[in-house]
Amino acid sequence: MGDANRADPAAAVDIDPRAFIDLLTISPMSTLPLCTGDTMSGDPHRFWRQVGAVLSGTALAQLIPLLGSLAIARLYVPTEFGLFAAWLGVASLAAVAATGRYEVALALEADGAPRRVAVRATLVTVLFAGLPLSVGVGVAFASGVLADVPAALALWFVPTALGIAASQTWLSWAAAEGQLAQLSRLRIVQAALVTSAQIVAGFFWPSAESLAAAQTLGLAGTLLAAARMLPLGSPVLDAGGSALAGMQAFWSRRRRFPLLSLPADGINSAAAQLPVLVVGARFGADVAGYLALTMRVLAVPVALLGSAVLDVFRRRSAQSWREQGHCRQDFQQTFKVLAAGSALAAIVLALIAEPLFALAFGPQWRAAGTMALWLIPLFALRFVASPLSYLFYVAEKQHIDLAWQAVLLAMTLATLWFPSGYAAALQTYSFGYCTMYVVYLLLSYRFSLGSRT
Repeated sequence: MGDANRADPAAAVDIDPRAFIDLLTISPMSTLPLCTGDTMSGDPHRFWRQVGAVLSGTALAQLIPLLGSLAIARLYVPTEFGLFAAWLGVASLAAVAATGRYEVALALEADGAPRRVAVRATLVTVLFAGLPLSVGVGVAFASGVLADVPAALALWFVPTALGIAASQTWLSWAAAEGQLAQLSRLRIVQAALVTSAQIVAGFFWPSAESLAAAQTLGLAGTLLAAARMLPLGSPVLDAGGSALAGMQAFWSRRRRFPLLSLPADGINSAAAQLPVLVVGARFGADVAGYLALTMRVLAVPVALLGSAVLDVFRRRSAQSWREQGHCRQDFQQTFKVLAAGSALAAIVLALIAEPLFALAFGPQWRAAGTMALWLIPLFALRFVASPLSYLFYVAEKQHIDLAWQAVLLAMTLATLWFPSGYAAALQTYSFGYCTMYVVYLLLSYRFSLGSRT
């Protein structure tokens, strides 16, 4: 989309409270022209069949680490698990930077050869990112900044970050191409390899270092499988151009992603990882371990149905936008289903969270169940907002997303740092995040209206 299609930033953030009521109540038979072609509003049954196809594979991919957590919680003490969770959080931040967020733009490219070029360009970006990451880790270790960090964690850091970035690129490619079966297989392979490696390592060396090593080896196996399932093919374009020229054209065309989406998504990842880091620094590794397990379990439904919807919604919404200039129907129907599922799951979990955690993970983890009660509203809204937020990319509103993410980061730091106890900190954090997600949903709905905004 060109600059001519971008709404004025001030107008884009002028939210009418009635818009949220409109979002909930507009009839599917609205007089607004429906999106046509391979779109959700043109054939909603097909959309949800595709979601179901992705969901079945995603469900198994998420069930594997969930069941694996039962063994991991008994093999590793909370302190070691908390240290690993903090390390993995920082590696995930580095992975976001390594891609330049170009993988998010894959769905916006045309099918076939143009998208393969985009994938190659993204993987080259990841590869080149390894050098500054390695230098940064080396300098930090040599200067004593990482004096309290085990050397093995520093050693595995860069390979893990690059592995996360590369695997996410392949997953995004499969989703953008509509290769739902391959997408599901890749997710299952990754979950199985990482989880099984961590369990096996726990029998011999139950430490944060072994968790990190298992994470890295599992990602390496995933990339080997990905290269076989979705081969990159010849580096020469079908049109006869050079691979370098094609990649340069992609980097230029999608330059807003590293310029705006990268800092925005980097801030988002930082805000997502900060709870474990800040809680660990303020209240100890044991409390951080409880929180890490809580967030890992509560993230399952978000990663399950939410990611399945996103995998289909991102392709459909981008195509609808190109054809009609809006996709309100896509947004609205998706929102209603996600909101209903979120409310039901939140009610059930609120009733059983504490005894469920104690029963599933052992009585020593009951505190994690208490934390789950505080964080349920946050994850319920995340379940709805995460898939729909792709409209920030489709509508080219990355500048507004960047501003929202900056406010989110400030809110996260303030709510976690200033309250005196961890209970008050997490409860305040949950309330602040919920408020931010309501604003996010309103913005996403405004953007789904296209030129009307």
